Amino acid sequence: MLFLTKFTWDITAMDIVVIVIVAVALVAFGLYQLNKWASKKTTEQQKYVDSSKIDATIFVLDKKRDKAANVNLPKAVVAQMPKLTKMMKLYFVQAKVGPQIVTLMCDKRVFNYLPVKKNVKVEIAGIYISNVKGMKSEYELKQIAKQKKETAKREAKAAKEAAKQVKKKK
Repeated sequence: MLFLTKFTWDITAMDIVVIVIVAVALVAFGLYQLNKWASKKTTEQQKYVDSSKIDATIFVLDKKRDKAANVNLPKAVVAQMPKLTKMMKLYFVQAKVGPQIVTLMCDKRVFNYLPVKKNVKVEIAGIYISNVKGMKSEYELKQIAKQKKETAKREAKAAKEAAKQVKKKK
């Protein structure tokens, strides 16, 4: 007991800096490992989706972003979902596939592209809409928008020059 009373902590600013650097390094390493694990799992899931996807024509009745518990999903699907996924808001599409009305899941990119009350050709893997046929990638959409802006600028510039030519002739 006598030893503990005589012992004092001499912590300098350098000690604190070293502790902070070590803590940040540990957190960064943990995030790196978590990212590596998540990307590995994503590629495995993508393999399953690619191997089981089929082409289908669906009529989109409704789209909504909601929790899985609030949507009419089969009990077997809800039981297989991880707890975190059950609590998250996901993108759901209610569609008519053939004679059946079903609830399908998709990601944000597909969700934003799907029109309501229209027939759409899609790639379906189970209850997951993986892609819309004829859908352009984000890069292609940006290129198209860029080309439209450039043509609009050229047309405006040409109209201004034509107006100047008319004024000079008068």
